[in-house]
Amino acid sequence: MSTEVRVPTLGESVTEATVATWFKKPGDAVAVDEMLCELETDKVTVEVPSPVAGTLAEIVAAEGDTVGVDALLANISEGAGAAAPAADAPAAKAEAPAASGGDSVDVMVPTLGESVSEATVSTWFKAVGDTVAQDEMLCELETDKVSVEVPAPAAGVLTEITAPEGTTVDATAKLAVIGGAAAGAAAAPAAPAAAAAPAAATTGKDVENAPSANKMMAESGLAAGSVTGTGRDGRVMKEDVQKALAAGTAAAPAAAPAPASVPRGPVSADDASREERVKMTRLRQTIARRLKDSQNTAAMLTTYNEVDMTEVMALRNEYKDLFLKKHGVKLGFMSFFTKACCHALKEVPEVNAEIDGTDIVYKNFVHMGIAAGTPTGLVVPVIRDADSMSFAEIEKAIAEKGKRARDGKLSMAEMQGGSFTISNGGVYGSLMSSPILNPPQSGILGMHKIQDRPMAINGQVVIRPMMYLALSYDHRIVDGKGAVTFLVRVKEALEDPRRLLMDL
Repeated sequence: MSTEVRVPTLGESVTEATVATWFKKPGDAVAVDEMLCELETDKVTVEVPSPVAGTLAEIVAAEGDTVGVDALLANISEGAGAAAPAADAPAAKAEAPAASGGDSVDVMVPTLGESVSEATVSTWFKAVGDTVAQDEMLCELETDKVSVEVPAPAAGVLTEITAPEGTTVDATAKLAVIGGAAAGAAAAPAAPAAAAAPAAATTGKDVENAPSANKMMAESGLAAGSVTGTGRDGRVMKEDVQKALAAGTAAAPAAAPAPASVPRGPVSADDASREERVKMTRLRQTIARRLKDSQNTAAMLTTYNEVDMTEVMALRNEYKDLFLKKHGVKLGFMSFFTKACCHALKEVPEVNAEIDGTDIVYKNFVHMGIAAGTPTGLVVPVIRDADSMSFAEIEKAIAEKGKRARDGKLSMAEMQGGSFTISNGGVYGSLMSSPILNPPQSGILGMHKIQDRPMAINGQVVIRPMMYLALSYDHRIVDGKGAVTFLVRVKEALEDPRRLLMDL
């Protein structure tokens, strides 16, 4: 019997991929979930596991071939007694256990993505003894980037929960067991976070290592030259790094550093009895680590200005009802600021650029990150090609992504690729602050509270609604002149919105 290996789901915005590396060749024996090949897209690197145990009979898509979603990659001849999962889900993590308990199905951790090696079980929606339908949500996992829902691989009864709430599990762990499931009914759950895994960096050598191997070596603090590669032309594969770590030839992967480097001082028994200790969520640990990395890497500087919001507020008040009636979304201030920033970035493109080694990458587009506060921490969903969007399109995108952020439904793909960020601390009442860069971006604009202040206008003291603006930028590629020019252009566009229409 032959089983087809097909391209797994790559994400909503990804329609094709390139076959980067085959880890197996025709005639090789493969085990269930053993990695067969690696696909690369413009956003992610996706590993394709074997859906069954058997022998790799044929490779249909060779290295370098471009393939679409669900395209045929290879055929596997199944070995004797090998379980045959559904052919339409080659990337499944759930499988029927061999031999014992043929009527039960293990619920495994779904694919978390190349850069995510473990997760925490945050919530179980079902209890032991509950009847579950196929694809019904069983639990939710929390990683340092996104929340991942785990669907039931088959219909049956939840007989055992092996990873209760609060448990930290790795990418291959078993979460639960479903009994009374029909044999072979373990349809693969979609890998909700697979499409969001960021592409791993390459080494730049003539023979490049597998992206997954580079990522694992970086996370393990392992020098590239200390691992012997078994891939083609000596290419280091993920399995090579795993073997090196298991053999003790490399340091174990370093845990995410605590956000505070200074040890806590002594605490009296009376004070300790009135304290509450809560473990930081993975999202909060990641936020802390990334913000500190930003300070350590960039030559960060902040410049300030203030803007008279009179004209923007008048324009908004005049057209907000008509805008809502026509477009079905409220007209807010964020679309004005987004438009003004896109306008200014065209004149000062280095603020929209990033550093890659010794190169500066200038971007002929604006993927605008809009910082959003959620109950679990700050996230930055990205509005792609904001420079080509209308006011209505921007407002709709902000509203939709803001809601998804608060509900914890953002995918990693939706938070990647930003070229510039806007952070609005004014909604919390902030009058002045210095925003911190969102690496690898080189600029972030901080908005603040609108406050009536006395201003000198044409020799007269008048009360005007004023807002302080702060631009934090990477001084390695953005000079003071460019930063000040950018902020002045934003100020001019907001104080006279007609300039946006006239492209001035």
